[in-house]
Amino acid sequence: MSQTDKATAFAALHVPGTPVVIYNIWDAGSAKAVAGAGAKAIATGSWSVAEAQGFPDGQKLPLDVLLPIAKRIVDSTDLPVSIDFEGGYATDPEPLAANITALIGTGAIGLNFEDQIVGGEGLHDIDTQAARIRAVRAAADAAGVPLFINARTDLFLKAKPDAHADQMGETLDRAAAYADAGASGFFIPGLTDHAMIEKVCASTALPVNVMMRGALGSISEVASLGVARASYGPGPFANAMTQAAEGYKAAAAS
Repeated sequence: MSQTDKATAFAALHVPGTPVVIYNIWDAGSAKAVAGAGAKAIATGSWSVAEAQGFPDGQKLPLDVLLPIAKRIVDSTDLPVSIDFEGGYATDPEPLAANITALIGTGAIGLNFEDQIVGGEGLHDIDTQAARIRAVRAAADAAGVPLFINARTDLFLKAKPDAHADQMGETLDRAAAYADAGASGFFIPGLTDHAMIEKVCASTALPVNVMMRGALGSISEVASLGVARASYGPGPFANAMTQAAEGYKAAAAS
């Protein structure tokens, strides 16, 4: 299957009410394990990939280290692979477009692209982030790949849960602007309130991605809200590391 075919197939997996399950991985080995268990697509989590290489999250993993990891993951499976590309390792559209071209060169067919100012404070304003998404889309079009741009907003991660309702207006404004700029999906990590998730799903034409945590306990539960993609973020890596530590303790005590 060509890169373009994989990108098209990946987009088709995003069906509101029948979410594609993304059990986020961090290297070729974890990708093969998840693929072998029956996954329909593979996606990384930036925190997990960075931690697996001894770096903190937040684009601290150098780009020239990330790109070979991405290629190794792509080469390890026939499934579509999406990479958590954080803020694209650049702020301005021109260098951002160059980084997207490099990412596409690994064979990846999608990316998570967030609106927080990585290494700074707050979020990019809506117009700035929309321009950045347009740059990502233009780079993908130039490469001839229908890249799945999963536009992530960090509004809910930056606010306490009791303030999430206050973020809804801006959330919907961002969803509309990101869709107009060429986004393929809308990612709302940190939002776990069922009614608010349902409102977001009903208010945007973009397939909505949630992170399974807290009050989001099952795929059937989020499916009923209209979610099209359910991700597990850093959870799988954290679980694997806990298991490794506990395994060592048990072995050493035997």
